[in-house]
Amino acid sequence: MPKFSQRSRDRLATCHPDLFVVFSEVVRTWDCTIIEGARTREQQAEYVRAGKSKTMHSKHLPQSDGLSHAVDVAPYPIDWEDGRGFAYFAGYVKAVAERLREQGRIAHDLRWGGDWDGDGNVREHSFFDGPHFELIGD
Repeated sequence: MPKFSQRSRDRLATCHPDLFVVFSEVVRTWDCTIIEGARTREQQAEYVRAGKSKTMHSKHLPQSDGLSHAVDVAPYPIDWEDGRGFAYFAGYVKAVAERLREQGRIAHDLRWGGDWDGDGNVREHSFFDGPHFELIGD
């Protein structure tokens, strides 16, 4: 059974408890790594300058509860060129989150950065952020 490294656990600890619950469940059956949880404003500004992010209102920035409401997660081993692999992984993550929400174990739905509007059409978006997941409705 896969499990997170200490570095992944430390990064996930900067995130909202719902994200912690979802990805703790996901890693039990799908090996993955936590790329990033909370960011500083300086990191976010650099990502915007570099074109890796589109906004200074990122949910990676600590929210009112002091935690990130977004996390970047990649299936392991990481293949940055495998958009289809990120999409399959995202489908699994979203299914796990939906089940956990139905069970009352989490309170939020998730948005995936490959399908920002959640309509299942990943080709209509100008900015593909395959590793990105964020809470909806917070």
